[in-house]
Amino acid sequence: MTAPIDIVSIGMATAVGLDAQSACAAMRARLDGFQETRFLGPGREWLIGAPVPLPRNWLGETRMARLAAGAICEAFEAAPEARGQTALILCLAEEDRHGRPAPEGARLLQRIAEIVECPPHGRSRIVPYGRPSGHVALEQARRILAADAAPFVMIAGVDSYLTAETLSYYLAGERLLTADNPNGFIPGEAAAAVLCTRSHSSALGLAGLGLTRERAFIYNAEDLPLRGDGMTSAYRAALHEAGIEMSRVGYRIADLVGEQYWFKQSALASLRLLRGRHDFQDIWSPGESLGNVGAAAVPIMIGMAFTAARKGYAAGNPVLIEASNDSGACGAAILAARAA
Repeated sequence: MTAPIDIVSIGMATAVGLDAQSACAAMRARLDGFQETRFLGPGREWLIGAPVPLPRNWLGETRMARLAAGAICEAFEAAPEARGQTALILCLAEEDRHGRPAPEGARLLQRIAEIVECPPHGRSRIVPYGRPSGHVALEQARRILAADAAPFVMIAGVDSYLTAETLSYYLAGERLLTADNPNGFIPGEAAAAVLCTRSHSSALGLAGLGLTRERAFIYNAEDLPLRGDGMTSAYRAALHEAGIEMSRVGYRIADLVGEQYWFKQSALASLRLLRGRHDFQDIWSPGESLGNVGAAAVPIMIGMAFTAARKGYAAGNPVLIEASNDSGACGAAILAARAA
């Protein structure tokens, strides 16, 4: 049994804003946080990245804890009654990703709780699947809420590709955007938090969710051609639960981090499900402003949709949010704005 989820509040810490309001405004204006980093790339030129401008030069686990705590505290500011009765689902980088900034998830969770000054709830947990972690967290959140295990659930994502080991690995694999490689991504970092509950006078609620896996994931060992089967199945499951066809989707937000593979996957999924006449469906992506922010992607995209619905500039209703990772995990969620 699952429960409907309403979004209560959000928080963000990004390269274009240290709170959700400024970050969403900057992304809406197509501003970006790209700048030269202190890491060298090909030809001994500085690599371009999207670091968060924190007041102190915290590194590693401390930096991740501060980023996540900032986003969580912002979300709590709008709903102070949730403090002390919120289960935290922490979305992190894949466990096998090279140079992940906080390899000890349980310790990071404890450090975040200490900074937020809120002891971790007994149902708090970690979801280490990178970009689609937020979709897995949504499924876990509605199960927690359905079981009345906690009145609120905080889905928080924090990640960074701006570590020496991570950059060396992706540079060696020709995955980073450089002067010599146009088919790459810009490494970024960010944190975002989404506070959820079962019923609330919210601007946005979860209507459908799909979780699947793509066999032809990027650089798969079998060299299978990409047909978009995984993301198409995720779309289909989310649409079925929401009780709508693809043509009814108002717009999409996707984790298009820069490489051609992700654009092709998203386009294939959409084209295979659209039937008949339909209105124009815009597609937004935080990657245009923030680069690849890993596990923070889905909470950021939910925050973008929540802010757009609340302020009245959404490109349609409902919104489909999608994400996937290098090993083929795919997630799609339908979020619908409440009628005024």
